[in-house]
Amino acid sequence: MSLASGSRTRRRTQGGLKAPVENENSEGLKAPAGTKTRAELKVSEGPGTPAELSAPATGTPSASTEEPGAARPTATSRPRPHRAAILRRLLRAALTGATKSAAIVALLLAWELAPRFGLVDRTFLPPFSEVARAWWELVANGQLADNAEASLVRSFSGFGIAVVVSVPLGLLIGWYRPVADLLNPLLQVFLNTAALALLPVFVLLLGIGETSKISIVVYACAWPILFNTISAVRTVDPTLLRLAKSMNLSAPRLFQKVILPASVPTIFTGIRLAGAVSIVVLVAAEMIGAKAGLGYLINASQYNFAIPQMYAGIVTISVIGVAFNQLLVAVEKRLSSWRVPATS
Repeated sequence: MSLASGSRTRRRTQGGLKAPVENENSEGLKAPAGTKTRAELKVSEGPGTPAELSAPATGTPSASTEEPGAARPTATSRPRPHRAAILRRLLRAALTGATKSAAIVALLLAWELAPRFGLVDRTFLPPFSEVARAWWELVANGQLADNAEASLVRSFSGFGIAVVVSVPLGLLIGWYRPVADLLNPLLQVFLNTAALALLPVFVLLLGIGETSKISIVVYACAWPILFNTISAVRTVDPTLLRLAKSMNLSAPRLFQKVILPASVPTIFTGIRLAGAVSIVVLVAAEMIGAKAGLGYLINASQYNFAIPQMYAGIVTISVIGVAFNQLLVAVEKRLSSWRVPATS
């Protein structure tokens, strides 16, 4: 039964008395007396009259003003982060970046100002802006790319061979004590023999081609990796070893699950040292006999008295060394992610 039929029944039971005239809305529902329909509200609103002033003053919101699909706030919805918090976070990140780069910025600023104010001879130490201009010219004419490619191929080839040879050999020597006792005196002799001192020997035996340059890089990189790997195996935490042996692990399983993961940080210390050594030794080798490479570029610029180009080559070597070191640090973090970070 609808509300309209119910109201008619009440009128019949009241002894023929007429009930107040009720307005009927568009849905067929009878509105209370004294209220206006939606059409009457639109007519009653004059120009400039707000709609809320002519709306019925009832306790519940009107159906015409409330959208059925409107999203209502709930108690479980999380508020968005405040703009002040985001701003503080950005300022903190900017401050951290500025602190880390402050020393480099100070060095470049001193390099720029010292020649301009006559503190050093501008002929032998030009301002950094001139060096940057010369660096861009080398990039534009392709000389820097060609020489850097030649150096990187030699350096990475020798470095990779040294890693492949020295890490397994260091693990073997560190794991088996008799092998270490047998080879340790010979290894100490080679460790204390500078690689650049043997460069003429490599040139005499292997010629002035690529083989001698890669071989000298292999020789220079092998010893830091080898001795750090031996030290890493011998300095594994004895508590870890006792715990692993109490679980009746076999020797290969013990080496795979305990010795090798625990040795990663120390091994990568030697690898990072070898990465720096590979670039330094290669540049020295390229200065003696080479037709391409960053060492050749620096040496040729010195002979031609192109001092800005010489410094541009030195800066390029420094940038490559820093980038290579950061790459090794990222790989180390990836391989040693199991470690619990130290709390400050």
